[in-house]
Amino acid sequence: MTATTLYTVIVADDEDELRESVCTMIPWRELGFRLIGSASNGLDALQLVEKHAPDLLLTDIRMPFISGIELARQVREVRPATNIAFLSGYDDFEYAQQAIQYNIISYMLKPLTIEGLGAELRVIRRKLDAQFALFRQASPHSHGQEQRAAMLMPLVLDGYVESEESAQIEAGAIECGLLRDAEDKPGYTVMVSVLLGEDGAVRTTPALVDSIDRLASKYLRSVSFFSAGKVITVLLGSPADFGSYLYILAEEIPQMAERVLAGRCRIGISRMTDRLTGLHDAYREAMEVLRQGDRTEGGAQFIGDLAPSARGGAFLCRRALELIDRYYMDASLSLATLRDMLDVSPNHLSACIKKYAGETFINILIRRRMEAARELVVHSELKIRDIARRCGYTDQHYFSYCFKKYCGESPGAMRQRLSAEKAGGGA
Repeated sequence: MTATTLYTVIVADDEDELRESVCTMIPWRELGFRLIGSASNGLDALQLVEKHAPDLLLTDIRMPFISGIELARQVREVRPATNIAFLSGYDDFEYAQQAIQYNIISYMLKPLTIEGLGAELRVIRRKLDAQFALFRQASPHSHGQEQRAAMLMPLVLDGYVESEESAQIEAGAIECGLLRDAEDKPGYTVMVSVLLGEDGAVRTTPALVDSIDRLASKYLRSVSFFSAGKVITVLLGSPADFGSYLYILAEEIPQMAERVLAGRCRIGISRMTDRLTGLHDAYREAMEVLRQGDRTEGGAQFIGDLAPSARGGAFLCRRALELIDRYYMDASLSLATLRDMLDVSPNHLSACIKKYAGETFINILIRRRMEAARELVVHSELKIRDIARRCGYTDQHYFSYCFKKYCGESPGAMRQRLSAEKAGGGA
């Protein structure tokens, strides 16, 4: 990152006066930031993050509709490269610390002066500088990591292993520290990453090995090495680990590559295998994803994304829109549940929806729910709380806020207006 580049920031706080003071009185450019948006609640903050992909989200811990911690969790799913700074009251501090796993870069206790916030933003700026510098620069591997990479490389690239060698391979994995002991039985996934320039040419360098390993270590055990213009990463974890973190890691790497290196990172990811001797087949799956995937786009794809039912981004987007239309009234409908219905990764599904529908999943879902809600407000006598439930909202206040934002007036106000117009027309 050059000295003239500014980190982008979004401010979220439901206290209007405080939010306006922060937005207008902080000398953002002087501190190395560029303010790109503000929000008064967690829903708007999440939509702004999806739209603008900021480097920093500065948010109150207590927010309407989506709490600060839930906001942090959802931001990590859609934009893991975004760091989050919490503003919290003293009584919320321990509560805020529960979200440390969600890329929390700072906790600030209220009340906070403008001068105090400015001082903390300088600290955050230095932390972001360090993050970006680490992603850009290579550093020497530890001796142990070098040993682990040397041990894994022939298993991944060659794959010729006699059956009687399995025990010897496992003993070697324990000796070099890849496995903790004989009882350590993780699953393994192979991830292959390629960095492309604006012209589509391969720009992968050995420095990317360290960058990917550092990001991966936040979520999973990993060992990476460089081979023929690719970074090959062996990830270790339980099925639950992979289910919780692999999709997030697969989002964060391309996001950081685009922001810090100004390049597109394509990633192919294999199925999980429970054997070290299965790493070569896993590597071939990851390479098959890169060969068959969309070479014009950055981002991650999984071997399951190439299944016949998922082939073709336009088809997948159309199926997703059909499922939203069918299940919008279900309050639990999410990108994760859609992923399970379509048997593809959320990364691939989200990318296809954005590419072919031109909007994010959450915006499409809200619009569908609001269209249904408006029909019920206008053409039924259902109570507002019942309309909210029928449209997937368990919180009537949240529903009314979304309705007013989408339709320009609250559901109650719309009914009163239509009733008055009808009465006036009949006079």
